[in-house]
Amino acid sequence: MLKQQFARIALAMVLGFAAQDVSAERLIAQFSGEANRNTGTFEVRAPWIMDWMVSGEAGQFEVVDIALVNADTGAFEGVAVRSKTAGNGVRLFEQSGRFYFRIDAAMMNWRIKVIQLTPDEAERYKPKTGGSLLDR
Repeated sequence: MLKQQFARIALAMVLGFAAQDVSAERLIAQFSGEANRNTGTFEVRAPWIMDWMVSGEAGQFEVVDIALVNADTGAFEGVAVRSKTAGNGVRLFEQSGRFYFRIDAAMMNWRIKVIQLTPDEAERYKPKTGGSLLDR
């Protein structure tokens, strides 16, 4: 009887630790809109992902460019997303700092989530062939 209780407690502890590891992703910021603009500033540590979605009415001229900008210096860090059609995806970043996104959208709705990852979680977002999604 005592062994069964101990085994249940041990199993609960293992499952509890596993659940903590799986749910370590943390939402840092969320932005949405339907026109050209800069998002608010956010601060994040590497690694992190940008979870993005763009949509628009079929047949409209659809273009969206999303650039990452260093909030402290105003320096252009690179194009995060360039799309001519509705879609969604994730983009892995391996740089820390204070940033904002510059959105250039024509007739498109957009949504962006900034999600903090652990290094182990970031491995799931890297291509199987090696390299980072940030390779320019």
